[in-house]
Amino acid sequence: MSTTSTEHSTQAITHLRKPERSFWQIWNMSFGFLGIQFGWGLQMANMSAIYEYLGAEAHQIPILWLAAPLTGLLVQPIIGQASDRTWGPLGRRRPYFLAGAILSSLMLVLMPNSSSLWMAAGMLWILDASINISMEPFRAFVADILPEGQRTSGFAMQSLFIGLGAVIASAMPWLLTNVFHMQQAAGDTHAIPTTVRVSFYIGAVAFMGAVLWTIFTTKEYPPEDVDAFRKAKARKAGLAANAKEIFAAIAEMPQTMRRLGPVQLFTWLGLFCMWLYFPVAVARNVFGAEDPSSPLYKEGVEWGGICFALYSAVCFGFSFILPILARKLGRKSTHILCLVCGAAGLSSVAVIHDKYLLLLTMVGVGIAWASTLSMPYALLAASLPPQRTGVYMGIFNFFIVTPEILASLFFGWLMLHLLNNNRILAVIAGGGFMLVAAVLMLRVNDPRILSVEDV
Repeated sequence: MSTTSTEHSTQAITHLRKPERSFWQIWNMSFGFLGIQFGWGLQMANMSAIYEYLGAEAHQIPILWLAAPLTGLLVQPIIGQASDRTWGPLGRRRPYFLAGAILSSLMLVLMPNSSSLWMAAGMLWILDASINISMEPFRAFVADILPEGQRTSGFAMQSLFIGLGAVIASAMPWLLTNVFHMQQAAGDTHAIPTTVRVSFYIGAVAFMGAVLWTIFTTKEYPPEDVDAFRKAKARKAGLAANAKEIFAAIAEMPQTMRRLGPVQLFTWLGLFCMWLYFPVAVARNVFGAEDPSSPLYKEGVEWGGICFALYSAVCFGFSFILPILARKLGRKSTHILCLVCGAAGLSSVAVIHDKYLLLLTMVGVGIAWASTLSMPYALLAASLPPQRTGVYMGIFNFFIVTPEILASLFFGWLMLHLLNNNRILAVIAGGGFMLVAAVLMLRVNDPRILSVEDV
């Protein structure tokens, strides 16, 4: 039997030993993503506006967003590998959930009090690094605990909480203004509106609370031989050994992962175009705001947050349907269909300029978002050796952050010299990238876990 077959067979046996979890157990182990998405959702809906409130021009925004992908590139493989080798009173992945939640909550409190552009950019670096410390082990957490037959449901449950968290986080400034009638206090001259600052404070509490819920309700499987595990950890200690193992894992990357990589690259390039420019495009191109000091600008950015809340709500609802669709069509075909829906949604911005009709464009984006958060990870987890799940989940993040780094470094030049700082054109380009991702998905095969009879 080949080495690959042996690895898959061993993996299959390991999965069969894992008991199936109930709906509520999967709910508890995924609940922390609700808090994590508060952190992501608040910055996705508000950071470009915060930068413009503090004086940034449209072509400067991409480079100011460089923090998110660069921290992910550096942090996630390291945290993934470290969590593979960790075992203590809190388990394997949960110590990283907790450390990331503490740091992220602190940054969410400090971020909206930035008094200058570069202070906000620096805070974003720290915030993104902290969120990545919590988020990466959550992907491996599902693969660790659930048997293969429940992994699609596990990742779909994460999509559900990501959708729910993003709905609340994205809509929060609008809710505080229009439902709770919060106004800027007399004498408050801070460039960032009070509603944005309070939203970030609420996000800090939500992040910490949700992660603590998962930590206290879900236990992890210990290594089969704790002494052998600790000895192996000691042998591989040190920066050089860690770097060598990461590069070795990259060289031995499974074929499914290699083919999923370009799909992720173009998908996230499309999403990044949307996150960079959609809220400010709504403010300027739909509401007609000429600059960030205009009341229409604040109103437009808040409506952009409502649009983001809608695609997150669609993500939440579609997450219930996704496992059923995947069983009927297969995970590959399901993801292709969802990516096409996302491409259609973003591209339709070219012909839709009414603020209410803009909400329709977000339906397709929400469907694509739900699938992007679950199907690639379900496909990936089935192809990975269990002892390297964490490090491969971290390496898989390369295919997400690389296009974001490229966009951060070069999209500003495109905006200034080719797109004439037209933010709507940037969103439409995002739809084109997502369509390319759907085409590339045709090359991906859904891996099959061998049954005991195949061993």
